[in-house]
Amino acid sequence: MLYMFLTSGAETGLVPPQRMIDEIEKLTEQEMAAGRMVARGGLLPTAMGSARMESRRGKLNLTDGPFAETKEVLGGFAIFEFATREEALASLESFMELHRQHWPEWEGVCEMRPMFGFGATNAALAR
Repeated sequence: MLYMFLTSGAETGLVPPQRMIDEIEKLTEQEMAAGRMVARGGLLPTAMGSARMESRRGKLNLTDGPFAETKEVLGGFAIFEFATREEALASLESFMELHRQHWPEWEGVCEMRPMFGFGATNAALAR
């Protein structure tokens, strides 16, 4: 099954420590070599060209960033293919453990969401 990991936290302007970046790169190389990681990406700060398009009451509304009212922003994503939910949860914990070890002052969350599409089965939706 495909899973997307979505990492978010406060937009502080702080740069992650290089040691953590290096460890995430190592983890990424391992996951890609094993065929589990399908895609990944980090997101630039909202002040660097972000925008939102809302649909409300049949009308579209465009808002340019940064978004002062937002407490947490999406910082990055990764898409994995795992055989079991338990395997996905173990990977999620490993990823977050890197944050705890190498950037303990960071506060945020990584949400794991099952996906459909990209050739994956939609059986999960029927449950």
